[in-house]
Amino acid sequence: MRKSKTLARLRNGETVRMCCLGHYIPGFVKHAAHFGFDCIWLDLEHRNIADRDIETLLVHSHLHDIDIMVRPPTLEKTRLYRYLEDGATGLMIPHVNDAAKAKMLVDSIKYPPMGDRGLDGAGLDADYLVDGMPGVDDYLSKVNDETFLVVQVETPTAIQAVSEIAAVPGVDGIFVGPGDLGLRLKHFDGDMTLDSAFADTAAACKQHGKAWGSPVGTPEILAERQAQGAQLLAHGGDFGAMMKLLQECAANFDNNPR
Repeated sequence: MRKSKTLARLRNGETVRMCCLGHYIPGFVKHAAHFGFDCIWLDLEHRNIADRDIETLLVHSHLHDIDIMVRPPTLEKTRLYRYLEDGATGLMIPHVNDAAKAKMLVDSIKYPPMGDRGLDGAGLDADYLVDGMPGVDDYLSKVNDETFLVVQVETPTAIQAVSEIAAVPGVDGIFVGPGDLGLRLKHFDGDMTLDSAFADTAAACKQHGKAWGSPVGTPEILAERQAQGAQLLAHGGDFGAMMKLLQECAANFDNNPR
């Protein structure tokens, strides 16, 4: 099966170069790979892309040798591992507040003995059964090591439990969601801050040998998170690039009025 660039980077102690996609733009996959990104975060939590179009984007990721990490709109077990069968390299699950939910997710998307994912063997991830059962046996020997699970901590409750979440076998990474966490901290009766949440996550992941990360909007924040030990860093995407381009083009018209 295809090897994960994300996991290769993590195992080498390197930063994973991630960008975000929330719309059906097949060419984006090629461009992200061309410019050296390792992984595309495909956001289906806040964006709506048809199932067939998702399958097409995942096929493009194999064609251009770049990981796609799907953030799904569901926790339904069979739908979660269908994304992996269709070619996703990893999943990122929002709002994981405790170790019990993390364990449930591992059970859903990892094969035995680690989890209880159902076996088909005829998906893109297993080369559509083209090599028959010997190919499936080879696939099963690699699949748990070449697919990944990232869980998002986005509430004060999750940060308080971050060490227990990081300790769960089968959780490969933890991703701090500063938008949702910042919103909830405004209503939290305690001394937790975004800075302390990042520090607690970094410490927990270091203790348990897990990767962690977050979105980073500027080069300065990128460098700050790297200094804290973060490897899963999402910088750039279709929405921000579109806004920036339109802003620049509109300014060109403003600077050349007729």
